[in-house]
Amino acid sequence: MNEQDVQIIVRDGAPEYAVIPIEAYRRMAAALEDAEDSAAIDRAWTDDAAGETVPGEVVRGILDGGSPLRVWRKYRGLTLASLARSVGVSRGYLSQIENGHKSGTLEVFRRLSGALDVSMDQLVEPVSDTVTDRDGSEATGSSSVTLPTEGQ
Repeated sequence: MNEQDVQIIVRDGAPEYAVIPIEAYRRMAAALEDAEDSAAIDRAWTDDAAGETVPGEVVRGILDGGSPLRVWRKYRGLTLASLARSVGVSRGYLSQIENGHKSGTLEVFRRLSGALDVSMDQLVEPVSDTVTDRDGSEATGSSSVTLPTEGQ
């Protein structure tokens, strides 16, 4: 767009309005919207105080029924043996934790969390809203996760 395409409307001796071709206006409006979208994305990243995001590949793996521990291990490119070695447990024990046959200890999960560079809550299976009390009755509540306790 050049100055010949712009009409200036003057009121009381001062420029009041600029009239531009519709296509120029549409381009400017689109550029402004893009800039606003970009600013909104920047604000969202800034507002994310923890700075924590979960890669789509990990989310899909977990939603497809994969063990969070296994999904994160594979995402980090670690073998079962190398992760077991780095956290000081046997390969078989780690395999049993991944497969849900053992719950693992809180200390093991702390080490796994550090080795995989994720929070512990990202390594455990979510629990459904329905739980069974010790007396066998069902109780409902919000979703939670089960963290192993020491000695389990």
